[in-house]
Amino acid sequence: MPLVPWWVLLSSGFAPVSLIAGWVAATSLQPPSFDPLSQTISSLAAHGATDRWLMTSVFVVVGLCYIVTACGLDAVRTAARASIFVGGSASVLVAFSPEPAGGGTTAQHILASGAAFIALALWPCLSVERGPRAPWVLRPATAIMFTVLVAVLAGWFLFELRSDGVAGLAERIVTGLQAVWPVIVVVCLRRASQYARQPRRAAERQTADG
Repeated sequence: MPLVPWWVLLSSGFAPVSLIAGWVAATSLQPPSFDPLSQTISSLAAHGATDRWLMTSVFVVVGLCYIVTACGLDAVRTAARASIFVGGSASVLVAFSPEPAGGGTTAQHILASGAAFIALALWPCLSVERGPRAPWVLRPATAIMFTVLVAVLAGWFLFELRSDGVAGLAERIVTGLQAVWPVIVVVCLRRASQYARQPRRAAERQTADG
């Protein structure tokens, strides 16, 4: 298993940090009537939102972080990396497909956000590795459990969105979870790769001493 570069750890870690910090900061700039429990993250970048440039920039930064992570994550299957890349690219497109002022949405926004969600939900299943040496984070049970969890949360979000409930809360939970998962994978793969190299290094030292 190739060692995951340090800059992949940086890009994967910066995605959830910038996403969460971004929506918190953007929410603080909105008028008192803004309700983060019911209003979505996209509404922070919609036309008419206060300082909409902030959340728009966050969408771009998060998407680029996903793209960088996909480019450097050689330790997972190509299909999984492609899925992360698609998710990152779609996240950037979300920034350029803002919702209209006064509520509602557009077909472009739905397509971009839907593509980002689906790609980031599926990539763990595409990275599955079988066998006793596979890191736990890439084993089928773990990957499938994560995708199922995300799907359930997405169903909750859609239900709340249609019933005018806490759609904002549901969306923040599911997108935050998707943003955190690449960090978990990268950290686990780096640790697994380092542990795998320890016996080889010990053998090389013994050979050198001999």
